[in-house]
Parts: sequence; structure tokens; C-alpha cells
Amino acid sequence: MCTVIIRIPHDAEAAVQLLAVRDEDPGRQWDPLGAWWPDRPGVVGVRDRRSGGAWLAAEPQGGRLAVVLNREGAPDLPDDQILSRGTLPLDALENAPLPVLERVRGFNLVTIDAGGASVTSWSGSMPLETTTLAPGTHMLAHDDVDDPRTARIASWREAFAAAPFDEWPALLARTTEVGADDDRAIVRDNRAHGYPTLTTLACLAEVHPDRADVRYAALDAPAEMRAPLDFLPATRAETPRDA
Repeated sequence: MCTVIIRIPHDAEAAVQLLAVRDEDPGRQWDPLGAWWPDRPGVVGVRDRRSGGAWLAAEPQGGRLAVVLNREGAPDLPDDQILSRGTLPLDALENAPLPVLERVRGFNLVTIDAGGASVTSWSGSMPLETTTLAPGTHMLAHDDVDDPRTARIASWREAFAAAPFDEWPALLARTTEVGADDDRAIVRDNRAHGYPTLTTLACLAEVHPDRADVRYAALDAPAEMRAPLDFLPATRAETPRDA
């Protein structure tokens, strides 16, 4: 039940701005923002150790970024036949074809490049849908873009839209006033909603037509954030994390 806030500029030469907040089972280990894929030179990302894929990946010198969020929907297959969603952000950077969808659990895939930003959605039973994001500030979680059925979107999208990008970390910290198990929360403890996931980390990015500036921050403890996060660039965050 991750969350992405994304601002699309009216000027095509300006940067797309993004705050991505990851919810995951704290027992599932990850590596922070870094160059973890020798076969993909120039790519940095947050690597899932179990699958080897990425939650978020970017090409800092190429002005591309992709991040995947879980969405409801799953194929009727045993787990060993289901493909990891962690390949999606890495392949999106290369404009590679999507995998066989009938073997992938539901997802929302955000892709940003010089052409703008889009969200590709799959929930198993619905047709694959791609939405091009119009200029403005959008939010995305486990349903549709700017979906009013999602309590955190209904509660916080206007606040993020009104705030300058450099104030987004402080605004994210203020959203914790509702409590991590509140359905309006962005920094979340999803166990109250039947999922074993908690907020563990976040990334900030400004994606220009020719470069992507990406930073990373991990919470001191899952779903606990008492002050704005200190976001670090990939060059200072390449030490594996034992989560």
C-alpha cells in the first residue's frame, strides 16, 4: 500500500517532482538507493534482496525514473509461477515489453521521462490501462490516480498541491499526526487493515529532461517518523541494509 505524490509541471522543460513512500513487510530485506545491477550500467534503485528487482529505479544521467506500487488482483497460480513485480521499474527504464500479465500480481507502474509521466495499471481482471498525467499534483496508492475512494488521497492531495516541493518532507512528517493505523495515513502500519506491511522508506526525486536527481531516506523504525526525513543521494546510501 505504497504512496506516490507527483507534480507535473506546465513547462515541459521543468522537472517532474516526486515523493514515493514504500510500505513493505519489515522482515523483507532491501538495499538502499544505489547501483546494484552490474548488467544495467547507469541505473540506481532500491533493490529487493529476495527477488533482485527494484521498487524504484532511475537513470540519473538519462532523466528517467520508474516506481511500482502494489494493486489488488492476482493470478490463480502457485507462488513459484508468479513473476516478481520488481522487474517492472528496471524494464520500464529500457522501454522493455511488459511481462506476461497473467503471471503478475496487480500493480500501478509510474514511469517518468522527457515525455512526461504516466501510470500503467493492472489488476488481473481489467484491461491494462495507461494514464498520461496532466500538469498538476497527483497522488497514487493501490487504486486509481487521484482516487477519492483512497482516504489518504482525499485527505492530503490538496495540501501537497499547495506546498512547494522543498516543503514536502515536512508536510509528510505532519501527516503522521493522524496515527500510522489511521486510513488517512501516508506513513502507515497496515496491519490494522489486514496487511503485514509498514512504511519503511521514502525517496524524493526531481526528474529533468536530461537528468534525474534522486534521494533516499529510511525510517529509524517501521511506521515511526517523528521529524522530517533526511534524504541522501545514492552515492551516500550504497551500504546494504540489514532490515
